Amino acid sequence: MASRVQAPNHLRRIRVALGVFIAGLVLSGLTAFPLATEVRWLAAALHAGPIQPLAQSIGLLAWIDRVNEALATTSARYPFLAYGTDWLAFAHLVIASAFIGPWIDPVRNKWVVTFGLIACAGVVPLALIAGAVRGIPWGWRLIDCSFGLVGSVPLFICRRSIRTLESEQPPRVPPESPEPADE
Repeated sequence: MASRVQAPNHLRRIRVALGVFIAGLVLSGLTAFPLATEVRWLAAALHAGPIQPLAQSIGLLAWIDRVNEALATTSARYPFLAYGTDWLAFAHLVIASAFIGPWIDPVRNKWVVTFGLIACAGVVPLALIAGAVRGIPWGWRLIDCSFGLVGSVPLFICRRSIRTLESEQPPRVPPESPEPADE
């Protein structure tokens, strides 16, 4: 009887954690489409807002201004390059859709959660190595690393709950093969 009470709790925990993770991927994807517009708005807000002195003192304002100028110049002269961020956005949405499987049947689709954990782990070396090669400031690389670290939290919660849920289920017995007919 206890496992019947526990199973819905684990399933609910899995679905909440997956919901957070999926929402993060969808939000990341959707915000990558209007990148030039968003950075322009951010630069304007940093220049006009009360956080301008702080943003200036930590170098954030100079970095956002540089990114804004690069995106504006690139968009004006080479708009086709934004197609790369469109694909980045699309990839986030596609990856988010992969987590519908574990939402529906977490035990059967636990491999997707493992895939997500591997991808989250891969964010850290990518941000540190490619960020250094591309001249991304150290603080920004740490922010990028945090996406992988923060993203792994709901997935670890899912994995732990899936393992518990799996241990509470009766073992699956493969169907027996039909006996061959004697001829």
